[in-house]
Amino acid sequence: MRTEQPKMIYLKDYQAPEYLIDETHLTFELFEDHSLVHAQLVMRRNPARGAGLPPLVLDGQQLELLSVSLADQPLGAGDYQLDDNHLTLHPASASFTVDTSVRINPQTNTALEGLYKSSGMFCTQCEAEGFRKITYYLDRPDVMSKFTTTVVAEQHRYPVLLSNGNPIASGPGEDGRHWATWEDPFMKPAYLFALVAGDLWCVEDSFCTMSGRDVALRIYVEPENIDKCQHAMNSLKKSMRWDEQTYGREYDLDIFMIVAVNDFNMGAMENKGLNIFNSSAVLARAETATDAAHQRVEAIVAHEYFHNWSGNRVTCRDWFQLSLKEGFTVFRDAGFSSDMNSRTVKRIQDVAYLRTHQFAEDAGPMAHAVRPESFIEISNFYTLTVYEKGSEVVGMIHTLLGAEGFRKGSDLYFERHDGQAVTCDDFVKAMEDANGVDLTQFKRWYSQAGTPRLAVSEAYDAAAKTYSLTFRQSCPQTPDKVEKLPFVIPVELGLLDSQGAAIALRLAGEASAQGNSRVISVTEAEQTFTFVDVAERPLPSLLRGFSAPVKLSFPYDRDQLMFLMQHDSDGFNRWEAGQQLAVQVLQELIGQHQQGQALVMDQRLVTALGSVLADESLDPAMVAEMLSLPGEAYLTEISEVADVEAIHGAREFARKQLAEQLFAALLKRYQANRELSRATAYVAESEHFARRALQNIALSYLMLVGKPEVLAAAIEQFDSADNMTERLTALAVLVNSPFEAEKAQALAVFAENFKDNALVMDQWFSVQAASPLPGGLERVKALMQHPAFNIKNPNKVRALIGAFAGQNLINFHAADGSGYRFLADLVIQLNGFNPQIASRQLAPLTRWRKYDSARQALMKVELERIRASGELSSDVFEVVSKSLA
Repeated sequence: MRTEQPKMIYLKDYQAPEYLIDETHLTFELFEDHSLVHAQLVMRRNPARGAGLPPLVLDGQQLELLSVSLADQPLGAGDYQLDDNHLTLHPASASFTVDTSVRINPQTNTALEGLYKSSGMFCTQCEAEGFRKITYYLDRPDVMSKFTTTVVAEQHRYPVLLSNGNPIASGPGEDGRHWATWEDPFMKPAYLFALVAGDLWCVEDSFCTMSGRDVALRIYVEPENIDKCQHAMNSLKKSMRWDEQTYGREYDLDIFMIVAVNDFNMGAMENKGLNIFNSSAVLARAETATDAAHQRVEAIVAHEYFHNWSGNRVTCRDWFQLSLKEGFTVFRDAGFSSDMNSRTVKRIQDVAYLRTHQFAEDAGPMAHAVRPESFIEISNFYTLTVYEKGSEVVGMIHTLLGAEGFRKGSDLYFERHDGQAVTCDDFVKAMEDANGVDLTQFKRWYSQAGTPRLAVSEAYDAAAKTYSLTFRQSCPQTPDKVEKLPFVIPVELGLLDSQGAAIALRLAGEASAQGNSRVISVTEAEQTFTFVDVAERPLPSLLRGFSAPVKLSFPYDRDQLMFLMQHDSDGFNRWEAGQQLAVQVLQELIGQHQQGQALVMDQRLVTALGSVLADESLDPAMVAEMLSLPGEAYLTEISEVADVEAIHGAREFARKQLAEQLFAALLKRYQANRELSRATAYVAESEHFARRALQNIALSYLMLVGKPEVLAAAIEQFDSADNMTERLTALAVLVNSPFEAEKAQALAVFAENFKDNALVMDQWFSVQAASPLPGGLERVKALMQHPAFNIKNPNKVRALIGAFAGQNLINFHAADGSGYRFLADLVIQLNGFNPQIASRQLAPLTRWRKYDSARQALMKVELERIRASGELSSDVFEVVSKSLA
């Protein structure tokens, strides 16, 4: 058991580095049982830290020091201090060099940080603090250096040798070895360093930038995956063009490379010029990747490419500022995806994810501000709050300033801070200076944790023809703060008359109306806005486009929500009205279930969704989104005390009622779209994505009725589909059906057909792990014995254990606590070899306060057992200790 608590690191304690590294020269000698790393650091005293020559403390972990020289003088053991985490030297002048040689063991690096081997390939992951596992260094983002890297390895095993920047030399070596040298002309912190050595094939293309430079584009993969790269290459070229057109950002090196890696803790990494991707985020072909996977590849390729400016050319000063690069870049990639596909559907999907998962994070023990004040382990703060909520904060700035003002601010930000490591305050300051505005109060979004609540009430004066909306904002206490100051909350809104027409909006005191949809800023704890010249009581359309990440409450009745679904000009709010209607109906059903009453469905939901289904003028992707009932995880999030059985029972009852009462309409839409699929070759474009989305949700509903013709349709789709989107959906509906023989046959055929494709087998695992049918835990345990499962591969852990604990709530939250014991056992095991993945799997247990007292006790027992299990990594210790606080 851990006897010493890991050290807490605080933002308030930040100090600039004592020394800087102007040049970094690295030589890697890669062997089968170890690697040697020779580093020369050209260093100087940081003038910002004043006079004197304090000790130089270099970071280093799991390194075997072979030699060290300071200012070209070899040092003996008495000339330096060495411990498990640091090498301390004593410079005698303000400018000097440090030379070290170390031995490391990539082959046994199961944590997948630093330099490690994946499927016979050497690769690196240095963000956030992995570089210290490669060599002794000032491993912090505000120390930026120019890197020159030479890689030496056996030519037969590792014909491809890559690093950051541009290739400058290569050649043969002794004993069948060869070498290559790369030079990165741009200053970068160590977390952006990358190296790859392997037997890789390459798909190559080129891109002509807006200034006329030709950039070589290369995607490196293992030979069997060479036919799955074209979608990623197309996505990269679209991203490069979009960033030029939308932000004026041009790529700056002669070459841009992506490498697909099977064993990777994250989705991808934006290392300068050499992006390393989880293979699941780059490989896509119709037969093996779903539409969602194609869209994910497009978004992640864009995200990592956009980091070249928002993260690399301008990076973060310290890890507390992580959202400076991640929140901004998520906002940028969301804009790109919106332009490539449906803007409204993209917004719906992003908000649904945010409200289900990030809002839950805000309400849990790991709640933290977008810019946290403290942490024990930075890896635990690659969170939805930093990424998704951080993106929403940037989006609110965009909403407040408008597209033109935001572009002026981003231009100034990049121009002012190119080549620097800066803070969230610097980003906001550029927006202020470019637009002449004061965002001081707005910055509370960066420093205050929690999801604000916005309660809205109305008042109409028929005689005066005025309509008033009163907004009351509050924010629940979080582990860091009890009292919260008012936020700046931009609320985009409109008013609808009794015919559904938009009303011109003029606030009291304004000379004329300002359009029929506008943004108001709620800046006080309570604030009233009065609109004039309103001839009749209107119906408000509030928070259009989800203009702020808040929990909005307004006393809509169900008829008003149906009206908004039919008439609101804002596509997002039409969907939102449907979601609110469904929530009200589902909560009523949950109450009936808890009271032991017969479940009775409000027919207004059936009528509303029937109208949506019948409207063939609507975007099919929008229809699919509106037919999707709020998920069990979201219903859990909005419950004071989540009743697992009641939530599951009510939602399944509602789904079956919709399926039975809308059967004919669902079957019609399914057959029409399936016929189009059979007649049309697969295309990874938004129109086709939309058609398949509607087709597949229709099939999912239809199977709930269990008619023979639906079973036949599902089998036909499974057998005949030319793409993974249709085949996987058919498999899922069969797996969740009562047709045992057909289910077993489909699972066996699928596994046999794709047994050699690791990413497709991940989907096979997930479909079974997420099935809510009884016996879920036993299925997962059996699947862990399958030859395709490997607990040391993060993708496999996420696909099986993550899907079970995060998506299969009825089975994971079994009343006997078996799901909790299973997850705790897995976390204890994972902690021993991959702490990052272990801590990320813990999230379902950390939310124990959401459940009834019996489940709370069972979950706490497992958290206590993890805490007492032995030497915990700082990753797991931080999550467990905060969860039990």
